Amino acid sequence: MRLLEAVADREYGAPAKQLAREVGLALPTAYHLLRTLTHEGYLRREKGLFFLGDAAERLSSGAVQQKRRSVMDDALAQWRDSIGAPVYYAVYREGEIEVLSVADSPGTPAVAEWADFRETGHAHAIGQCLLSQLDEEARRDHIDRYPVRSITPYTVRDEHILLRRLDRIGRMEPVLERQEYALGTVCAAVPITAGATAATVAISLPAHQTDRLLSAAYRLQAEVGRLVGTLAVSINI
Repeated sequence: MRLLEAVADREYGAPAKQLAREVGLALPTAYHLLRTLTHEGYLRREKGLFFLGDAAERLSSGAVQQKRRSVMDDALAQWRDSIGAPVYYAVYREGEIEVLSVADSPGTPAVAEWADFRETGHAHAIGQCLLSQLDEEARRDHIDRYPVRSITPYTVRDEHILLRRLDRIGRMEPVLERQEYALGTVCAAVPITAGATAATVAISLPAHQTDRLLSAAYRLQAEVGRLVGTLAVSINI
């Protein structure tokens, strides 16, 4: 590991003698380890100099990805506790709605996914918020693949009403949904703007707390705004 760290610190590569000296290894031992690391793909050798290999780059990429997920999970847990509601993080990627993380607790349980979130984007705040961020062609493509259908008596009735609703949603407005996906549950979602990726953070509340849904949504939006710079690097976890 010390050899890998030493190579990583040398953008233009380093010879075996220099690496052995820096990490305090006998030269024969350093040579043996460097050959092993090269054979396994963690290092590559060019003209007597050692550089990081593809396997080490994959390790680095995985560590960055874990860090991004940790940042997002910590933020969701913080918002769950401060708002008193389960918090969801979702993105629209490759034509699909993906709920990537949920922070809930025994006292604030998440909504049970009784109907596939991917197929019912028209019926919940997460899906409506994500679809509102897409262009017209992408929206129609999604609806063609996942037609509007009634999930509860409160679900939007047809695609024309849905499209009109999506058009009316302001660029940074919270999206509210009342019992359209699950009876007894109301939801709100706020958009996250990060490049070309459509993303959202959402909350759900029991229907008897409907009167605090809008204020909770604005509080969530303010919390997201304070961390938006940090969250921007976490969108593609």
